[in-house]
Amino acid sequence: METKDGLLAELKTINKWEHEQEDLWFWERWGKIPFTILDKLTPAFIHKKVNVIIEELISYINTGSKYLISTKATLKKFGNVISLEDIKHMPLQEMDRIAGDIVKNRKNIATAQGATTGFGGIFTLAIDIPAVLGMSLNVLQEIALCYGYNPEDEKERLFIVKCLQFSSSDIVGKQTILNELQNFDNRSGNQNSVSQIASWREVITVYRDNYGWKKLFQIVPVAGMVFGAYLNRKTIEEIAEAGQMLYKKRRINERLDELEKECVR
Repeated sequence: METKDGLLAELKTINKWEHEQEDLWFWERWGKIPFTILDKLTPAFIHKKVNVIIEELISYINTGSKYLISTKATLKKFGNVISLEDIKHMPLQEMDRIAGDIVKNRKNIATAQGATTGFGGIFTLAIDIPAVLGMSLNVLQEIALCYGYNPEDEKERLFIVKCLQFSSSDIVGKQTILNELQNFDNRSGNQNSVSQIASWREVITVYRDNYGWKKLFQIVPVAGMVFGAYLNRKTIEEIAEAGQMLYKKRRINERLDELEKECVR
């Protein structure tokens, strides 16, 4: 088990990362302007597809639905680990290593998928959007398991919502989410469920606004392969980074609380 000083050092690194998230790139600030143009040019069937995705993700919050991954498959990556309870007591360094390997693999898959859907231009965006969101949910669930949290629990699916929201939010949104997560484990489950249904709709809207203008480069068939591959890889990279940092912070805080309780005894 790590020392208190070691955990505090890790926490300091995460806090520094959180502070750095306040610096939005220039094009992120102006992203919604060209998206308004893109939105008008987008065929109706793509809009319809996005609406279907929203309902599917609401179902994920409540039941996990088809997006729920296999816990056993991820546990096998830890070697002799028997249960999720075993992972909870593993060194952070080992958790980071396994999570890093998973993220690397997911980024490669996203790159290939983006190149494939980018080949067809705007008409394959109807396939690309749900595919990216599906990959996002998968990698966040795997990261949750790497830090000892079970996405089969509704509570963890709600936390995953926040990770996805965080990666797509503006400065104000990121700060709001960080404040919410400070007391995440003490909030009412029912209260969370209701609020997160609205949050999923916000995730789709923000995701579409922030990344929609970038997809302008993916409208052109064939040439869209390059942009699709890069943008999808970057999307998964940013979402995975948010998931790792936020889940790791949660695990560190829990361990610090445990150490404090032991000192009191």
